[in-house]
Amino acid sequence: MRLQVKGKNVEVSEPIRQYAKEKLRKLERHLHDLTRVELELAIEKNPSIADDHVAEATIWTKGPVLRARESATDHKASIDQLVDKLTRQAQRYREKRREPRRHSRSNGSPEGGTMAPDIEEQIVKSKQFALKPMSAEEAVLQLELVGHDFFVFQNGDSGDVNVVYRRKGGGYGLIEPQT
Repeated sequence: MRLQVKGKNVEVSEPIRQYAKEKLRKLERHLHDLTRVELELAIEKNPSIADDHVAEATIWTKGPVLRARESATDHKASIDQLVDKLTRQAQRYREKRREPRRHSRSNGSPEGGTMAPDIEEQIVKSKQFALKPMSAEEAVLQLELVGHDFFVFQNGDSGDVNVVYRRKGGGYGLIEPQT
């Protein structure tokens, strides 16, 4: 495993680097084909955030790329939480690889297929609503009114379906389809 530890707004000390290496080495049990791990440690500059020590990791494997971000009151705690989250992701990946693939189609054609039962069980609610043409700014106001993390709307200028969402670091994002 090649580990790269970087600091953003913080100088990474050698004890923290060794601690991270020791903790991330535990992932080798779950992912035998680890190739590269990149860990970025940062300190948020916002005084209103109590958990200001952030650990963010990206793991490149022969299969999926695993990513996680955790924050805590110190870097060791954020690294511990990060490793726990990555371990759960790795276990979920290994379980999915072991399960036999299901290619169930209702009439044998790709267009008329049905979802695998395990996917159907994951969808717990389905909702339909009318799309109203509006600007992205109006959609952000609606997002704040409903109190959700995202809001789907029809862009009044293009007529396309767009999504505005609340970003973790603050502010809003806009997702527009590419035509």
